[in-house]
Amino acid sequence: MSGTVLILRPEPGASATAARAWAFGMSPILAPLFAIRTLPWDAPDPADYDAVLLTSANGARHAGARLRNFTDLPCYAVGEASAAAARQAGFEEVRTGSADGAAALAMLSADGVRRALHPCGLAHTGLAGLGPEIVHRPVYAADPVDSLPRAAAKAIADGALVLLHSPRAGALLARLVRDREAVRIAAISAAAAGAAGPGWRSKAVAEAPRDEALLELALKLCQTGGPGSGADA
Repeated sequence: MSGTVLILRPEPGASATAARAWAFGMSPILAPLFAIRTLPWDAPDPADYDAVLLTSANGARHAGARLRNFTDLPCYAVGEASAAAARQAGFEEVRTGSADGAAALAMLSADGVRRALHPCGLAHTGLAGLGPEIVHRPVYAADPVDSLPRAAAKAIADGALVLLHSPRAGALLARLVRDREAVRIAAISAAAAGAAGPGWRSKAVAEAPRDEALLELALKLCQTGGPGSGADA
């Protein structure tokens, strides 16, 4: 199974990654470690905000009809998936960053935004630093599984390359997998790789925190069978 990749991220991102993996010529196996559910939330007054920040497509998908009150504001989205979800939600002015939340924060600051609404997950990572005030409103939760899905356990036993899309997934994987010595990991960021801890056969980090870059790394690892650039055994 040298060309097989194990995708642990929740839907709908898991299917998007799987489609890209197929396009790269790899065989994806989907076994999400988190289940997404919508949370009730109270939308504040849009007049108190200069912009909306989306760090996940799920923020737009699960915010629901209340988010329409904010579609006259510019939306700053991390990645193309978040940008597409923002447009589908009704935002006409969408500014896309290709990096991470910190880069989006820099974009907000550069444009003079003073206060931004952030529809986010319950276990969101805070955005700290100088710049605009970011008001977090959890609109969805990603509930972790209690045990490693059977499909994931089989894929790991058969030698699939494990893809990590977040630090939270890395930490959960570390809790669920006992025998790590033969497991190879490709992570979307150094934080995701670090959260998985030590003891794996190898860990490699994508050149940029994007799904496309992670899959480019995965393809290289599947072709060579080695740890690749940025390895940390």
